[in-house]
Amino acid sequence: MKGIIFLISAISMFYAVSAFAQLSFGQPEKINEGWKFVLRDQAEAKLQDFDDKAWQTVDLPHDWSVKQPYSPTYASCTGFLPGGIGWYRKSLNIPQEKRDERVYLYFEGVYNRSEVFVNGQSVGSRPNGYISFSFDITPFVRFGENNIIAVRVDHSQNADSRWYTGSGIYRDVWLVYANPVHIAQWGVFVEPQGSTSLQVNIEIQNQSDNNANIHIINELIDASGKVAAKKSQKIQVTAQSVATAQTQLSVKDAKMWDLDNPNLYALKTSVLQNGKVIDETETQTAFRIFTFDPDEGFFLNGKNMKIKGVCLHHDAGVLGSAVPRDVWKRRLRTLKGLGVNAIRTSHNAQAPDLYDLCDEIGLLVMNEAYDEWEFPKNKWIEGWNQGTPGHQGSFDIFAQWGEQDLADMVRRDRNHPSIFAWSIGNEVDYPNDPYSHPILDGDNKEFTQKIFGGYKKDAPDAMRLGGIAKRLAAVVKKYDPSRPVTAGLAGVVMSNQTEYPDALDIAGYNYTESLYQSDHQKYPRRIIYGSENRHDIAAWKAVKDNKHISGQFLWTGIDYLGESGRWPSRGSTAGLLDLGGFIKPRGYFRQSLWSDEPMIYIGTYPANQRQRWLSTDAHPIWNYADNQQIKVVCYTNSAKAKLLLNGKQIDETKDYDEQTGIIYWDIPYQAGKLEAIGLNADNKEVTRYTIQTTKRPHSLKIISSEKVISKDGGLAQIAVQVVDEDGLPVLLADNEITCVIEGEAKLLGLEASNNTDVGDYTDNRQRAFLGRLIAYIQATDKAGTIKVDFTANWLKGASVEIETVN
Repeated sequence: MKGIIFLISAISMFYAVSAFAQLSFGQPEKINEGWKFVLRDQAEAKLQDFDDKAWQTVDLPHDWSVKQPYSPTYASCTGFLPGGIGWYRKSLNIPQEKRDERVYLYFEGVYNRSEVFVNGQSVGSRPNGYISFSFDITPFVRFGENNIIAVRVDHSQNADSRWYTGSGIYRDVWLVYANPVHIAQWGVFVEPQGSTSLQVNIEIQNQSDNNANIHIINELIDASGKVAAKKSQKIQVTAQSVATAQTQLSVKDAKMWDLDNPNLYALKTSVLQNGKVIDETETQTAFRIFTFDPDEGFFLNGKNMKIKGVCLHHDAGVLGSAVPRDVWKRRLRTLKGLGVNAIRTSHNAQAPDLYDLCDEIGLLVMNEAYDEWEFPKNKWIEGWNQGTPGHQGSFDIFAQWGEQDLADMVRRDRNHPSIFAWSIGNEVDYPNDPYSHPILDGDNKEFTQKIFGGYKKDAPDAMRLGGIAKRLAAVVKKYDPSRPVTAGLAGVVMSNQTEYPDALDIAGYNYTESLYQSDHQKYPRRIIYGSENRHDIAAWKAVKDNKHISGQFLWTGIDYLGESGRWPSRGSTAGLLDLGGFIKPRGYFRQSLWSDEPMIYIGTYPANQRQRWLSTDAHPIWNYADNQQIKVVCYTNSAKAKLLLNGKQIDETKDYDEQTGIIYWDIPYQAGKLEAIGLNADNKEVTRYTIQTTKRPHSLKIISSEKVISKDGGLAQIAVQVVDEDGLPVLLADNEITCVIEGEAKLLGLEASNNTDVGDYTDNRQRAFLGRLIAYIQATDKAGTIKVDFTANWLKGASVEIETVN
């Protein structure tokens, strides 16, 4: 195959030692519990003897914005929620016996513009809210005493993003002890050497005043626990320096990582001095090979396939940006069940948990760094694309931090087998937002996005894009030459006049399917894919019917906070899943296009002769007035389908419609059972879906829940449904549901997924939407039984017991 070939063998991490692979050194311990917090600026809070007793006690991860009231006085771009300035403080005892070790603080993410103090002294700051970072705090530590960690978080520019960001220390924080001679942070990297060999690159940091003779042992362990390969080597690291080492590990008949079988190996790296282990890290690694070809598209391990991706922001409704790992696990598994095989981290580095889960589940990841570079984009204040935009943002830190932030993202994440490309930007070339070019003058019908007027001479020159892209691409290649560099191009016609596309290995086109063929002819060596696309079947057919298009990423996989319409609106409803992680009708429509497993679904809505469009958002409701004309739409991957009403076939059996992807019937409503049956080409049933007329709400029913969780922060996700007296889900119900917990656990939130409900999300009551909601219940620190009761006025309640174990 011609084209660009990227062979990947990457490292991720065991969940049990999740901090090791992030840092690659030392002995990390999570320090999430018992922080003091206040939502106001208080300069003296950095001082060691400051009295914080009146402050709120919180556990991390913590997002303060999502816990505040929604208000139309805030910006729609971030979901009508506030930002502000907050302080966190924690007392830590650093034992006297650690005096000969180095001490670090490692933050997975703080939004944003944070500064960290130890015992009143500033140890450093980090303005980017998505980048993980650490500080060596050894010079500031008082060994054998209590030490005060204080963190100032400045999100006073609350409208600095086009989507909801959250505020605060919203990811995990670690305290790390390390020998003065240790593996450098993010200092283990594996580069591919074919399908059976790995090159392990290691950086050793010597922070002592003496030269160190080091013995390094690398062991590759397969899933059965057998050592598949082992190598050792000796190096010398001079005082106060960093030395590098390389070694080759070969595995005969290595099992490849792919989407159906995400085979992982464990890599154990040990560092010894004078025969004693002084540092050790254990991670996972995988073998895989992928190819991008400008004519044939994408290949994984030699198999041609389409990338069926979705874009994801980092929040989870009521949880804001502080999202537990198990929430992501449920969401990602649900997406994969719909046929999704790839994730785009729009438009920033995400929490390490997400990449770990994609490694384990078998999902490709495009890891993206930026939504803006040196100039700000429009941030809508009154409603999406409504009113006068604001121009807060992260542009002001780009000159100083842009390349460093990108380097740190690549170094942190480069060992994940799921990651197949690095994106250096999203829509930074949006026409006149902010860059402009003379080609914007005139009636150029090739543009598919809003241009905001013609060429603007005073706007930033689009020709700058090429130079910036080249610099960022060079940063990526320095730290990971094995993966392609990409970006999501919005103004493709404008960018084609610049060097921007040429700086990329693969070019993402946002909402620009109309140029797939013409640009392929103009630029025959360009590798093209859809980096952001609508949900309609035409956008998918532009991928499916063109071999040279590698795939697409839908906007979006899951509903998210921010980019809201006019008040009241919490966010965007463009997802396949809603804010609570439930599958929406359009999710089933996508499943009919992408899944290989037989499926069928029916939804309904009143038929309107003047409105002949076929909806992909039809809910499975069968409650209407007698004889009312109803349109029944069927999403299926079966060759044909037939419709039964109360056991009798209605109308004719219909073939799958390649143009619309939807089979439909217009029928008069009659109460009872409506069934769609999917048939293969031989008219044999392969799948069935049923909806029924329901009675009035009668009871609450637990439709899913964990039965056993860990006592150390384990999470139960309890889905509750309003049902009628026959146990059928009542989708039209909107009863207010109350949650009460007995036992060692706390309620993180109730999410019903209603985008227009901007009420109180801080209490234990929430109105159902489509008859359901999900409760997030987190264990504290004691084993035992948790009982969770759900009640609603005039309805029979429901309860569940959950065991917490060591």
